[in-house]
Amino acid sequence: MEERHKRILQRNRVNLVSELNPSDMYDGLLSKGIFTQDMIDEIKRSGTRRDQARQLVRDLETRGSRAFPALIECLREKGQHSLPDLLLAGEPQSQPLPLPVHVRPVVRPLPVYSHVDTVVTPVYPCQPVRPLPITPVYPSQPVRPLPTPTTPSLSPEREFGKPRATGRVRRDSIQSYKMDASPCGHCLIINNVDFEPQSELNNRTGSNIDCDKLERRFQSLNFIVLVKRNLKQKQIRQELSALSKKDHSQCDCCVVIMLSHGTEVSHNRFPGAVHGVDGPNVPVQLITNYLNGQNCPSLQGKPKLFFIQACGGGERDTGFEVTPDEDRPCIGGTDDQTDAMPMSSSSDSLSTPSDEPDARATLPTPSDILVSYSTFPGYVSWRDTQAGSWYVETLDNVLEDNAADNDLVTMLMMVNHEVSQNSAKGLYKQMPGSFNFLRKLLYFQVLPCQRPIQA
Repeated sequence: MEERHKRILQRNRVNLVSELNPSDMYDGLLSKGIFTQDMIDEIKRSGTRRDQARQLVRDLETRGSRAFPALIECLREKGQHSLPDLLLAGEPQSQPLPLPVHVRPVVRPLPVYSHVDTVVTPVYPCQPVRPLPITPVYPSQPVRPLPTPTTPSLSPEREFGKPRATGRVRRDSIQSYKMDASPCGHCLIINNVDFEPQSELNNRTGSNIDCDKLERRFQSLNFIVLVKRNLKQKQIRQELSALSKKDHSQCDCCVVIMLSHGTEVSHNRFPGAVHGVDGPNVPVQLITNYLNGQNCPSLQGKPKLFFIQACGGGERDTGFEVTPDEDRPCIGGTDDQTDAMPMSSSSDSLSTPSDEPDARATLPTPSDILVSYSTFPGYVSWRDTQAGSWYVETLDNVLEDNAADNDLVTMLMMVNHEVSQNSAKGLYKQMPGSFNFLRKLLYFQVLPCQRPIQA
């Protein structure tokens, strides 16, 4: 919502709360796409009519530039003309508020083609067919050949693995997302380290290292970073809801990073779930829903990125044999821990007491969303108590070395490759992956020097 409209609502909040009948507004605001049914249900639960009116006005300020005109239109439709007149009293008459425009599509007939003397002439209904004249070509006249279509060759800087030219202009086009806003967007990091005893989940030693790395990295990519630590399930949902209600109209992107224990859950889009410190989990599918185009209109058409450092289940991957040129020395040692609950099996004799879990093994069509997982669904995710998790350490290094030149999907492939080469105690492997629903390439901003942006 525009700042001038926010000021109008704030200036008239007392009158709106005392006179507005929220029940008359719900259907209109829902049909105009300003509110979702979940938002309306939440407003209804806020209490009395005055409480609902107060919450409705507060939520309207987060719903984009169409919210204020839609409110005026709904008030007029319900005959509450005094409130629109009051709200529009300070508006300049030369700039009337834009109202929704209903456009009727124009249907034009397709042309019918008729072949006459090898000349193809488009024929529309009721239009006579007139063949084009054919000019004879005599030997004395030079015949100019038709131009041969050529395929543009890739310039050296566009070849895979080669650095891109400096000073690249990033515009919103079919090739790449617009990512030049300053700040670029909001980044929420939820870092769960200390788990309550009733959760039966161990503390995640080393996660603070991951959190510090990612906070610095996304500040250097021109994001406003907000870090929340040790949240219960309900608090995780509250933080995601608050992020979805922000006005992202001046931003180009939004990032959510989850550092916690994980588990398998049933799903129809995005697998997995992350635990609150009290034990109950929040499905990744629900996490992404908070920021989809329906629940957060100001992020419509903009990339929403989710990075999940948590287990996808309880299975441990021992890998498979490869040819010598594909093998290389493995890193890892006694400080490596997993992100899954200990499993009772014959393979437990291969682990040491330092192995700790970040997940429980249980039962297992958005656009502009990418979800990057630290491990393949169903498998554990490894974390070093001294250096942090394999996934976050590698992601941070790849972003540092390549964000100025490469798009996000290419960099995530680099992360997949590097993490797949690691192993704990020479035995276990890990394979990150992502669910990519982005429509364009995504290039981050890289600040010349790191300057934190306050949330």
